[in-house]
Amino acid sequence: MPPDAPRIAAVVVTFNRIGLLRALLERLEQVPELAEILVVDNASTDGTGGWLAGLGGRVHARTLDENGGGARGFHDGLAWAVERGADLVWLMDDDGLPDAGCLPRLLEEPDLDFWGPLVVDEADLRQLVFPIRLPGGTRVVHQLADVQRAATAGRLDDIVIPFNGVLVTRELVERIGLPRAEYFIWGDDHEYRLRAEAAGARIATVVDAQVRHPAVGSLGTPMMFGRTTYNHSPSDLKHYCMARNNLLNLREYRGWPHALAFVAKTVWFYTFTRPSPRRLGMSLRAMYDGLRGDFTGHRRYLR
Repeated sequence: MPPDAPRIAAVVVTFNRIGLLRALLERLEQVPELAEILVVDNASTDGTGGWLAGLGGRVHARTLDENGGGARGFHDGLAWAVERGADLVWLMDDDGLPDAGCLPRLLEEPDLDFWGPLVVDEADLRQLVFPIRLPGGTRVVHQLADVQRAATAGRLDDIVIPFNGVLVTRELVERIGLPRAEYFIWGDDHEYRLRAEAAGARIATVVDAQVRHPAVGSLGTPMMFGRTTYNHSPSDLKHYCMARNNLLNLREYRGWPHALAFVAKTVWFYTFTRPSPRRLGMSLRAMYDGLRGDFTGHRRYLR
């Protein structure tokens, strides 16, 4: 690397997916732009910690004392990378696999603070794993071709899917702080993007840089006769955290009208779109827990 090149550290958060982690680290070891690869193990029980302890080279690992979810993993991992002198930090879960040219393509965009690739379905590269609401309107797209048509000079400004191959500058971390560790999962990444946006960060998605990722369920499920969508997950743990954390994010960054609209959407979705009194009760309990500052309720859904 040139002597004036930024020091780049990858931060990988993992939990009980040693097979996926092996494949990811093999890929990252082939990325010459990386100074080091920092792995935060969320107290895995599948042998991940022992396997990581035997690695060397650019890979360094920490095993947490308990499973703190992706939120604590990225909180601790980002702090660790900055402490070790990283100028740029490349954040990712263990279940994504960046294409070989992903990081070099991201580095071609020098004027950004918080930016990342598209996340595409590993089983169908034409599909997005996480739907994107296009800037300047309400249209939500699910296909790669739609994003490519909407891009300008190869990117979508003001949009990013955090913590799936996203780059963040040291300067931005020092300005806005670290992700909220108490969120556990689902919403911590979105909160960090909203915080960056509020601080005036330059944000973008580079549409010809890609990370391949497994499908995650019925995100963006149509509701209210197709006029809007809802992020339904079959996982009780993910849904509880989403309901709690999303309500708090909306209240903090969009105000009470948006927060109450989310409550109304949740009630509609589990009353009419996919009727489930149990899931509706869970949703309302999660929202109540968040409003009173209780971030322990997700533990009842841990396995």
